Amino acid sequence: MTGPVAQALLSHWRCNPWQLLTLIAGLALATALWSGVQAINAEARASYAQASDILVTAENAQITRRDGAAITTSDYVSLRRLGWQVSPVMEGEVPARQGLRLVGIDPLTFPRQGFVTASEEADGLFGGLLGATGAVLAHPDDLAALSDLGVEVITDTARRPGTALADIATVDRLLEGTGRIARLMIEAEQPLGLPPLPPAYQQGDGAVQNDVARLTQSFHLNLTAFGLLSFAVGIFIVYGAVGLAFEQRRAVFRTLRALGVRLDRLMLLLAFELAIFALLAGGLGVALGYLIAAALLPDVAATLRGLYGANITGQLQLRPSWWLSGFGMALAGTGIAAAAALVKLARMPVLSFNHPRAMSLQSSRSAGQLALVALALLAVAGGLALWGKGLMAGFALLACLLVGAALCLPLVLGFLLSCGERLSHGAVAQWFWADSRQQLPGLAMALMALLLAMAANIGVSTMVSSFRLTFTGYLDQRLASELYVNASTQQEAAELVAFLAPRVDAVLPIVSVPARIGGLPAEIYGVRNHETYRQNWPLLEAVPEVWDALAAGQGALVNEQLARRENLELGDLLPTGDPVLGVYGDYGNAAGQVLLGSDLFAARYPEAMALRFGLRTSTPDAVSQLLTQDFGLAPDAVINQADLKAFSLSVFERTFAVTTALNVLTLSVAGLAILIGLLTLATMRLPQLAPVWALGMTRAGLARLELLRALCLASLTALMALPLGLALAWVLLAVVNVEAFGWRLPMYLFPADYLALGGLSLVAAALAATWPALRLARTPPQALLKVFSNER
Repeated sequence: MTGPVAQALLSHWRCNPWQLLTLIAGLALATALWSGVQAINAEARASYAQASDILVTAENAQITRRDGAAITTSDYVSLRRLGWQVSPVMEGEVPARQGLRLVGIDPLTFPRQGFVTASEEADGLFGGLLGATGAVLAHPDDLAALSDLGVEVITDTARRPGTALADIATVDRLLEGTGRIARLMIEAEQPLGLPPLPPAYQQGDGAVQNDVARLTQSFHLNLTAFGLLSFAVGIFIVYGAVGLAFEQRRAVFRTLRALGVRLDRLMLLLAFELAIFALLAGGLGVALGYLIAAALLPDVAATLRGLYGANITGQLQLRPSWWLSGFGMALAGTGIAAAAALVKLARMPVLSFNHPRAMSLQSSRSAGQLALVALALLAVAGGLALWGKGLMAGFALLACLLVGAALCLPLVLGFLLSCGERLSHGAVAQWFWADSRQQLPGLAMALMALLLAMAANIGVSTMVSSFRLTFTGYLDQRLASELYVNASTQQEAAELVAFLAPRVDAVLPIVSVPARIGGLPAEIYGVRNHETYRQNWPLLEAVPEVWDALAAGQGALVNEQLARRENLELGDLLPTGDPVLGVYGDYGNAAGQVLLGSDLFAARYPEAMALRFGLRTSTPDAVSQLLTQDFGLAPDAVINQADLKAFSLSVFERTFAVTTALNVLTLSVAGLAILIGLLTLATMRLPQLAPVWALGMTRAGLARLELLRALCLASLTALMALPLGLALAWVLLAVVNVEAFGWRLPMYLFPADYLALGGLSLVAAALAATWPALRLARTPPQALLKVFSNER
């Protein structure tokens, strides 16, 4: 008997292909957006793991200085004399080859368990690193950058592009003295009776190579949350399709039950049917997700490189972690969407029937129950907004806010439609509002999807636009110098300063050293006492006479990210021993920064030499011409302020291209939800429309009213989406952005953008309603007449 029952259930989909398309398309799109985001995250994590191909995380602890300074030769020698089995690691970027990072090790003392790639473990590698000419282990893509350095290059495809490994003496020579010993690697086995580590040093857990992964964790969590939101929008489509299919098949269920089909067998067949659809849609979704991820991955790579300095590969691989999660989410989403329908089936009396008015009344009662749940969620959201702390609290706030508002939507729309009915005059107008309220249950899920998509667009666009305004002003402050020049060697830098001194108003060196503060990488800068910084530096808070105190070496300035991460207040001591004199805005950067006066910086870090300079001049074009023609600098070594701002803004646009693309995809899914919902309802609308047609209204008039109904519901949904989107923007700026990136942005409003988005949503609703309206206008009269001959 199972075969005939299955055929009877599947016959519904053969007779309603658009409804089957609703289910498959909604689930496939939801899975595609989710799996695409997970594919991007998986590729980034794989790149982070590959970036750790120099040292083994678990087995090699490290020693650094507590003040963040570089480790000197005397530090290394003193620790070795104490009995500590340590090995130096030197790091730095090759001058005039931005983006090529060299890591130098001592092959004689470096822990053997620290080598992890096959090439490094091969026999003879240490001999190559110790050779007379010096050898460099690098990815094949870096051959061009290393070709004219006079070293032997050993290629290794497993190595991360942009990072090369060599003997420490070779690296020191190639870096021309700009490299620094950032840490000492500790041998796993140490001698007995080892004295304690001197107080000037600290021992870490060897997680240096995971710094990027730790810094970018919040970014990937943001991306995952966006993917989950997109998946939720698609699940609304599936929920609506499954629910409508259930209501349409009530008569079939009633007949099957009356013929003796057991309830558990019927539910099992329905679950099996939906599982088949879920696997089919999941496969399509994973394939679409791969295409979406491949299209977005370059922008994600630019985002991570711009915000965190993290390099990830631009090639996407088919990793089991994300495509299996895509199938899992497809099955889980179908189960969630079908749970309510299966519960209804379990409770349905054998002689149940599906009268539209009864369905509407039942839906009204359910909407009241959902409203109570929604109010509870909104109350929780309010509590989290007032007392919640941390990134997870921010995402919980977002979830409660969005879900609560979505659940309130049917009740609010029902109330507004009832008001329209009471205020209207004339039979047609009253029927229009009453009929719209009756059709609301069938379109509720599609309208919820539209609400969430519009709110996400408003919230994210407000955040990005606020960031753009703030970032533009920030660039005007930070990039105050008219020209920026780069020298390739220390000798060239000294000659450059001597050449420029009589020709420009000021030469401001830009010099820094890497450090570790709070377990994460940071940069310590030395700044000269000059009016450029006093007048333009974007201070958020500071002690009185802060610049005089900084010049006198009485403390340091820190960026907002470091202050928030370490809970620093004015006057607090940094791990370097310097009190905090002020906090400044540093947008577009996730790492910590510390600013010291130039005299204190030079005394503390004498090995740091400035190779970059900011030039203050009233004639930047003339100075630029002198540098390239008279002094002989390469054209790309002289950067105009306007060009640097344009480049920074282009990086900014690429940074948020991912969220913009996901916004467009989410809104497209919502528009598709309305289209498929209206097409599905069109087959159920004839019993309500036939009497109105029989009373004298033309089919074209009915079609126009159907189009007007869709626009009306979309307009009301857009009005609700505006305050929800602004609340979402506030959460993103004040909670999530602070936890994810370390800075808080002011919130600006953009009414023109909101009007444009509202117009776009109305266009989407009109396009979605046009097809069903045309089908209604072209419905043959005999199809409407058959309604009166059928038993209803």
